[in-house]
Amino acid sequence: MNKPLRMSGTEHWTEKDGGVKLFLWNKHAGDPSGAAGRILFVHGSSMASQPTFDLHVPGRPDSSVMEFFAARGYDTWCVDMEGYGRSTKDRDNNAPISYGADDCFAAATYIQNLRGKQPLLVYGISSGALRAALFAQHHPGMVARLVLDAMVWTGAGSPTLAERRKRLPEFRAKNRRPIDRKFVRSIFERDHPGTADDAVIEAFADAILALDDSVPTGTYVDMCANLPVCDPEKITVPTLIMRGEYDGIAGLQDLMQFFEKLPNPDKQLAVMPGIAHASFHQKNYAICYHILASFFAQPDPVYRGDKS
Repeated sequence: MNKPLRMSGTEHWTEKDGGVKLFLWNKHAGDPSGAAGRILFVHGSSMASQPTFDLHVPGRPDSSVMEFFAARGYDTWCVDMEGYGRSTKDRDNNAPISYGADDCFAAATYIQNLRGKQPLLVYGISSGALRAALFAQHHPGMVARLVLDAMVWTGAGSPTLAERRKRLPEFRAKNRRPIDRKFVRSIFERDHPGTADDAVIEAFADAILALDDSVPTGTYVDMCANLPVCDPEKITVPTLIMRGEYDGIAGLQDLMQFFEKLPNPDKQLAVMPGIAHASFHQKNYAICYHILASFFAQPDPVYRGDKS
């Protein structure tokens, strides 16, 4: 009987803009040089990367999406955007989405310098989807496959953003906004209460608040006032759009129009039943994992002659 591969987790650091330090977390099982693929996970507006992608909840199988994919042969990475978690927080800015795209580029460059120039599988959630999309738009050669979960394009049909816009002057007036346990719970209560277990919500809140008591306002300002921030017609890589059935951020018609404009025929749009906004922390997270794993493992198309 083969022994199970040992799961390895290590921290890494890189820099951007001559001094901004970015924290990366890596998990793999076995020798990462032979990985099935390298995944970069990109977090959202209100929490750092490890609470989102490497959360451990007793009694919840595969609670860490990084370990789920590492156990299946992938070399998995996440990065704290500037202003979050362990990365630099002291610059005078509100860390808008464009900065996050730059952070993705810095992280991807570090990973490729360490592991080789293989393009990455990139997953982003919520404003992380917009960061990932803008990164892929600017650097398509670094992205093998792109997954955009809980994203928004123009903001049309988003009740969450309509409510958030009422506080836009407040978000514009300062670089950071406070977060607490009540706020974390509101993420799971605003769209469709009951889609996540209390134990998961509490573990998520514990992990978030251990790293941050405030987060940048830039993504909120962008999503309330500056959409669209990316152009689907310039995103040329294979792309999967994932949308929870109850998600109040991602208006379905908005996403369908975005999807239609993606030029690469290797594209998918999946609606996840029973899921609201925070896909990996929902009761139905196994559906999210399944869709994601299928897309990452999909073979490249084979064409005979001129594919036109």
